[in-house]
Amino acid sequence: MNPITNSPLTEETQIDFKALLRNYVRHWHWFAIALSLCLVAAYLYLRYTTPQFQITSTLLIKDDKKGGSAALGDATAAFSDLGIFQSNQNIFNEIEVLKSKGLMQRVLTELNLQVSYYHEGNVKITELYKNSPVTVTINRLDSAAFKQDVLLRFTDDNRFELNEGDGFKEAFALGTAISRSYGTFTVTANQQPEPGKTIRIQFNDLRKLARRYNGALQINPVNKDASVITIELVEPVVAKGVDLINKLVEVYNREAVEDKNQIAANTVKFIDERLNFLVTELSEVERNVEQYKRQHEITNVSAEAERYLEEASEYNRRLAEYETQLSVLESIEQYLRRSDNKNELVPSALNIADATLQGLIARFNELQLERIRLLRTTPETSPLVTAVDDQLANLRNNILENLGNIKNGLQITLNNLKTNTGQFRSRIQSVPSIERNLLEIQREQGIKEALYGYLLQKREEAAISLASNVSNSRTIDVAMAGDQPVKPKPMLIYLLALVAGFGIPVAALYAKDLLNDKVQQLKDVERVVDVPVLGELSHSDSGEVLVVNRTARTEIAELFRLIRTNLGFVSPHSGATQVIMTTSSMSWEGKTFFSINLAATLAITGKRVVLLEFDIRRPRVLKDLGIDAIKPGITNFVVDASLTLDDLVIPSTEVEGLSFIGAGPIPPNPAELLTHPRIEALFSQLRTSFDYILVDTSPVGQVADAFLLGKHTDLVAYLIRYNYTFKQNLYIIKDVVDNKKLKHVMVVMNDAKAENGYGYGYGYGYGYGYGAEVHQSRWKSLLQRLRRR
Repeated sequence: MNPITNSPLTEETQIDFKALLRNYVRHWHWFAIALSLCLVAAYLYLRYTTPQFQITSTLLIKDDKKGGSAALGDATAAFSDLGIFQSNQNIFNEIEVLKSKGLMQRVLTELNLQVSYYHEGNVKITELYKNSPVTVTINRLDSAAFKQDVLLRFTDDNRFELNEGDGFKEAFALGTAISRSYGTFTVTANQQPEPGKTIRIQFNDLRKLARRYNGALQINPVNKDASVITIELVEPVVAKGVDLINKLVEVYNREAVEDKNQIAANTVKFIDERLNFLVTELSEVERNVEQYKRQHEITNVSAEAERYLEEASEYNRRLAEYETQLSVLESIEQYLRRSDNKNELVPSALNIADATLQGLIARFNELQLERIRLLRTTPETSPLVTAVDDQLANLRNNILENLGNIKNGLQITLNNLKTNTGQFRSRIQSVPSIERNLLEIQREQGIKEALYGYLLQKREEAAISLASNVSNSRTIDVAMAGDQPVKPKPMLIYLLALVAGFGIPVAALYAKDLLNDKVQQLKDVERVVDVPVLGELSHSDSGEVLVVNRTARTEIAELFRLIRTNLGFVSPHSGATQVIMTTSSMSWEGKTFFSINLAATLAITGKRVVLLEFDIRRPRVLKDLGIDAIKPGITNFVVDASLTLDDLVIPSTEVEGLSFIGAGPIPPNPAELLTHPRIEALFSQLRTSFDYILVDTSPVGQVADAFLLGKHTDLVAYLIRYNYTFKQNLYIIKDVVDNKKLKHVMVVMNDAKAENGYGYGYGYGYGYGYGAEVHQSRWKSLLQRLRRR
């Protein structure tokens, strides 16, 4: 591999998984800490979180269409003609009823869940459902109580302290009425109180509590063809969840039976009223018959009249039937027009032979039941109740209109029958008028008797329905909790802890790299500019400025030797490399350190090397090496034409063949001084006297000195320091290279650490002790590697 050429630029979107893996391995302690913390947090969460169990119940909704009533057996056959046990419930409607807030509020009220009791442990709080040592009986409660924090602490057998969260405590005796601004309540003991024990009291808003439980309640059909539903609830207190579901089913069944009983009771009431009226009318007709026969001494009818009457009896029967229906219709119409029956149910079991009328009455009764159900939880002025009232009014008008149409049709039929009956009347003119009048009276009597018998039969049917109404459902499985909690799930929690233990460090490292605006890797440079890499220097903690000599076998010394080798590959591409200038984008990127040690590296090969201190604004070469500036410097040479090269050169006492030329006094005009003709003369003399001329100059990102000296150089070593040089400064190099402001620019990556060192240098295997005998234990080597990471 040629170290002075770059690998082809890769796409910015390409991910170096090997580099990412190395980065994660270097930060293994982050993962260890995160995994430990997450696993401990998962253990504590599982240890102190109250487990929640799933409570399930199975319910059969009785629906004749899906065979839901088959469970009643042969008992339904005996009364199948009455329609008592027939059920046409829609399973989805019943699910909505079960999930209604009003029904849940009634359940919570019957379970006395307006008050909750809790025991406070050191870490978690446990609800004391049915195990509370005290009971709070509420006499009056304001909405402010729902936010009130109440603590009871028992002091002895019959007394306790009441703490309402404001620090004020007041002692009370058990059974004493406690009056507060938010309500009045009494605390009584269920068992012997334990002195010193603290109970937390929470007053619940049943409306909000019902909404919460409705949201947690899951009611679903077993399948689309069955009328069986499952009721599921996840609850930490098993007994409470079981009671909630069982009470929900109980209240649901009770309300369904109450609705049915109300329809049957109204029907019985209506029929009783009609029967009382008919008994009076029938008795009066019977007395008239008796008086008429006694007055006219009637005992039998002539045979001739019997023959004609037999033919007319059929018409009379039909007349009686239609008049009965007219009477029933008039009764229903009178019932609907009475103002006191405005909100009552309309009798629906009289078998009026009109499907439209039966449908309207059924819909009217359903709306009445819905209105009654709404009034249990909402005021009469509610928009929902008002909407139902409007629908009821419209239905009442429709029923009355339908009754009128039916009556008109029946009246027309009656008129036709009466016309036909008149034909037979002419045939019985021979029958005495007394007998004819008797027949009219008897006909009226028959109509009353038929209507009486009809209503009496319907009353018995309604009474049987009232006595035998059953619920719409049957419990297949009562509420039961599972053996294992459904929340929290230990495997899932520990899996999430493992994911978080790995994910948090990955995210942290990603964010760290994303927010870091310093150069981290060689690829950061390659993404911006295509420039050759001369070499890479590792981080050194020795604190020495001169780290290269003939016997040095340290890692940093070997890397300088590698750079010296790389310089040998430069000549075929760029010609002579006698004058090498070192610069950077900003101060403290290591250009002076690099210049000193590169000069030493070249000198120990037997070459004559001179290092020029051309950073005349902030000269540091001689100062860092501890060399006194006993000779004139570059600025002296420029301003004093009498000085020669020998007057400037300072030989090194540590490295043979290495010399230095100091900067001299700092001038007031450094840029103008560097353009002086004596500078060019200086480089001409140095080229004839030395093999290598190294120039330590100012950063190009701050001053223009390097550009002024660029025409005298053969190669420019541009220092980039890992974790120090800003990525934005790379565009300075790009500008220099693209616009060819300096000749043969090559970068040197300085201060490489483990997170930066998978490019040049580290990758060549040079390390401590290469070519020298270094004795160290395996454990010491391992500790050094860990420290480098």
